[in-house]
Parts: sequence; C-alpha cells; structure tokens
Amino acid sequence: MTQIDTESPAAAEEGASGRTRNPAAMLLAMCAGLGVILVLLLMVFILPSLKSGAHDLQVGVVGTDTAQFEQALGAAAPNAYEPQQFESDEALRDAIRNREVVGGFVVDGGNVHALVASAGSSAISGSLTGTAQTVARATGSAVTVEDIVPLPASDPTGIGIGGLAFPLVFGGIVPVVAFRKIFPRSNAWYLAGLIGFAALGGIAVSAVLTYWFGSIESSMWPVAAALTLGIAGLALPLAGLQNAFGAKGFTLGAMTMMFLGNPLAGIATTSAWLPSGLGTFGQILPPGAAGTLVRSAAYFDWAGGATAALTLVTWVVVGLALYAVGARRAPAEAQA
Repeated sequence: MTQIDTESPAAAEEGASGRTRNPAAMLLAMCAGLGVILVLLLMVFILPSLKSGAHDLQVGVVGTDTAQFEQALGAAAPNAYEPQQFESDEALRDAIRNREVVGGFVVDGGNVHALVASAGSSAISGSLTGTAQTVARATGSAVTVEDIVPLPASDPTGIGIGGLAFPLVFGGIVPVVAFRKIFPRSNAWYLAGLIGFAALGGIAVSAVLTYWFGSIESSMWPVAAALTLGIAGLALPLAGLQNAFGAKGFTLGAMTMMFLGNPLAGIATTSAWLPSGLGTFGQILPPGAAGTLVRSAAYFDWAGGATAALTLVTWVVVGLALYAVGARRAPAEAQA
C-alpha cells in the first residue's frame, strides 16, 4: 500500500533547511531593515534641502573700488559667493543672461545696484537681494535691485518648472512598463512607442506650462524639445536595462531615478543651491540634466544648457546600446 506524504510545504522547507525559522527574529529583522530604508529615504529626500543654500556662487562685481564691498560681502555671507570683476555694467548683464554668473553687483560710490535673475533661481535671486541689503546696512550704502531675467507674472515663484522633477521621472518610468505590455515581442513598435510618447509628453507638458500655468511667456516649442529629450533620456536607459538585464535591471534603474535622481535634480532651485557634491551628482542623472535644459530653453534662449543636453543625449545612446545588447542576447539564449 502506497504511503501518502502529508507533510506540509512549510514543514518540508524547514526540514530541508535543517532549522525552524523564528517568527520573532524574522519580525525584528524585517522591522530593522525597513527602518534603515526609511532613514535612508529621509536622508536622500530631506538632507539635501537642509544643507542647501548659497555656497561658492559665481557673482559679478562692477566698480572702480570694490575692495571694501567685497570684504563686506564676505562678512555678510561667508563662503557664499565668489566675486568676479567685470569691466562694465553691460558686460555683467550679458554674463548673467548667458548664465556665466548667477547675478552681480554694480558698486558706485555709496550706491549698490544688485542685478539678479529670478528665472534662473528664485532662491538664489532672493539670497542675492538679501545679502545686498545686509551689506548696504553695514556700509551705510543705498541699495537697489533689478531683476534682468524675471519669472513670468503668472508664475512669479517659478512653481511650474520647479515642480517638474516627479512628472519627468514618472514620464520616464511608466511608458517603459506600459509599452512592453502592449508590444511584448516587437522591439520596433516598443521603441517607437517610447520615442513617440517622449515627443507627445514634451509637447503636452510644455503646452500646459505655457497656456494654462503661464510659466512660459516665450514660444513653447523649445521647452517641448527640451522635455522630449528629458523624457527620452529617462525612458530609453530604463528600457535598455530591462532588455539587457531583465526585471532586476529595470528595478535598479527605476529606483535610482526615483530615489536619487528626483531629490537631487535641483529643478526648483538649480543644482548650484544644493550641496556641491550632491548637486553635481544630480546633474549627471537624467532628471537633473532635464531640469537644467528646460530652464535654459524657457528663460535663457538655451544659454547654459549645452552640458545638460549632451548628458541627456549620452543617456539616450547608452539606453539604445543596452537595448541592442539585450536584443542580440535573446536569440542566442533561445538557440542555446
């Protein structure tokens, strides 16, 4: 008579492992692990904001005798600014418009005329204004402030573009999953879907920013182009990781974009406002580069956006290369 094995799967697993799992130990280990993850997320999302501020910002100074002003500037905001001398008021204005400096000061006897660009960063322009007023009080000077690249009147704080970090990351992650479900076996249609969505998403978001939010007063098309490249720079590398390394590759890439690229993008304040190392790292990732390129396209006629554009193009190329590697590997594995 055949004996029926009534041992449960859990008991069999415990017997195979040679030991019984302790529920209390598992509970404690899980709680500890999740607690560590929570602390890490807190550090990634909150610490950059806590440590953000003016540090080594490039500013221009115009004047015949500015030594006293620069000394007062350093005393009012230690290590916040790196002054550079300019020959004229107009040269300084051009440098601000070209994003070579974040702002500047024209010192004329007892008067200080601060030049800011709130479109570049309302946080930085506010810091420059506050510092100029502090210096004026300390030196007994009169101070005036001029915003030479202002934000639109409909969006005076820059919330429209400043809030793009999460939508950009979302727009890069979700299409990779959605189009893979729709076109599970067609690489051509899958990639066409990702590129088409990047273009459509760029146009749609740019139109909303222009015609609904009023965050853009110039043509929407340069911003649409920048957003298209930004979404493609997020989606194609994730697709490449998924095709080359499977679900694990996609998950790792998506987590990097969400939990590092998002908080370190510096879109609302620009990377110059973040701690120097974190700000630089954030610009290497697609969300940070996309934010910089969009701001340059929206307010500065592409000035200061070349590095960001090159970064995004590099991510697109890397993503397509990874996808090609995965596509070649699939037939070889099928034959094996």
